[in-house]
This record gives sequence, C-alpha cells and structure tokens, in this order.
Amino acid sequence: MMQLNALLAGATAAVTLVAALIFLRFWRSAHDRFFLFFAISFALEAANRILLGLSVAGAEDSPAFYLPRLCAYVLILVAIIDKNRRRGERAPREPE
Repeated sequence: MMQLNALLAGATAAVTLVAALIFLRFWRSAHDRFFLFFAISFALEAANRILLGLSVAGAEDSPAFYLPRLCAYVLILVAIIDKNRRRGERAPREPE
C-alpha cells in the first residue's frame, strides 16, 4: 500500500508540474498575471506533493502539508479576483 501511495504522489506531482509549465508558457506569450499566478500555484502544489511523497507515513496530517496547499488555493482565488477586477476597470468603448 505504501508503494502505491508513493506512486500516486509522484504521478500527481508530475502532472501538476506539467500544468505549472504550461501556464508559465502561456504567461510568457501573453504576459498576463493570471497565468503567472496559476503557474506559481501549480508549482507550489507540485512541491507539496513531492515533499509529501518523500515524507514518512502518517505525516500527511501535519499542518505543514496543508499550509502550501492553502497558499496555492488562495493564489488561484487571487488570480481569478484580479482578472475579474481588471476586466471591470476597462470601460466598454462607445460606438462612434
């Protein structure tokens, strides 16, 4: 069972790292903070999963593993709020 947990933690870390790299590529082409926030969030989640996979069994209940997850999710919320706020600041152009 322990090997399966380590395998799943590694797979999750790899997938979230790929997602972070994809969002980083989008940020480099569009220069939109939204993509940068998502890239950082997924990189935090990948690092958290790697540390979780390397930790001893039973350490998952530790608050140290919840804090990076909380930061990643808060960063996603900040990205969404920031994107919507910036969109609302631009007034629609009146037809000429």
